[in-house]
Amino acid sequence: MSKEIIGSGFQFPLGVNAQGGFALTDERAEVEQAIGLVLMTSPGERVMRPSFGCRLQELLFQPNDGQTAAMAERYVEDALGMWEPRIIVQTVTAVPDEDSDGRLNIHIEYELKATNDRRSLVHPFYVIPEE
Repeated sequence: MSKEIIGSGFQFPLGVNAQGGFALTDERAEVEQAIGLVLMTSPGERVMRPSFGCRLQELLFQPNDGQTAAMAERYVEDALGMWEPRIIVQTVTAVPDEDSDGRLNIHIEYELKATNDRRSLVHPFYVIPEE
């Protein structure tokens, strides 16, 4: 039942399988790749769907601090709530990476609606560090 609802699709980025066709994802990777696609697309990038995406790229030149982290959390929650209907976002926490001046780690905890399966992932977002 969950396989029918979650489904499978093309691997992102596009790849080729052993038979020379398009590589497909399994149901777990499908949702994770869809989340990544939403977060890596800026609104306005898709001509036929101009509001699709997440506003994270607006933070590219912001300092890697608590205010930027709070804005990133809001942008991710808004975008996933709008563009990924297969999940319920539980929490989004953005934390500046201790080992990298320019990386903001965005921790996303979510639940698949079809199976009530709780999952989490970390999406790295890179800002241009101040000089």
